[in-house]
Amino acid sequence: MELVIGTKRWSTWSLRPWLVLRKAGVEFTETLVNLRQGEATQGQIAPHSPFGQVPVLKDGDLLIWDSLAICEYVAERFPDARLWPEEPAARAQARAASALMHSGFSALRAACPMVLDRAPAPIEVTDALAGDLKRLADLWDLMLDRHGGPFLAGSWSIADAFFTPVASRLRTYELALTDFGGGPAADAYGARLLEDADFLVWEAAAQAAPAEA
Repeated sequence: MELVIGTKRWSTWSLRPWLVLRKAGVEFTETLVNLRQGEATQGQIAPHSPFGQVPVLKDGDLLIWDSLAICEYVAERFPDARLWPEEPAARAQARAASALMHSGFSALRAACPMVLDRAPAPIEVTDALAGDLKRLADLWDLMLDRHGGPFLAGSWSIADAFFTPVASRLRTYELALTDFGGGPAADAYGARLLEDADFLVWEAAAQAAPAEA
């Protein structure tokens, strides 16, 4: 397998399937595309995908070009990795949480991009951003309470891969979910995601890369 990813300091969508492949214990090659370089970026992506975006998973002659689809494919190819919870209710909620992150939280995305080599600093919280942070706090509290932690659906799952970049945003912009109606368990969960050994490997590579990469 080959995973084509974008610049590690910025590419949240690349981080998610990368984490999932690592958790599955899959051997894969990693091909890096330098983002935010206009036509040069598109030129780097073109040999890997006709759709102009990363990440892309290549498995033989199969091409998969969407983060959530990649994660679903890996879960089906490697069922012993248990990337989704076995219990049906937990699995359904983990999938729902991943889908919500995949399509929602637009204010949080816009106001708080992932920048893994940036020192933490607060930002102005608009009404739209506050609304997204309240929804995030409600989601994390609901799932941690129902499934008992330490992760959203109990044990680590694809849902946690989807929210790891979000946890990095909260740290970078000094946002505590307890300030937006969340319980202390939500903030503790976010911190836990950032202590994950695989995430730390990604973060170290992001911080070590040249500034233009």
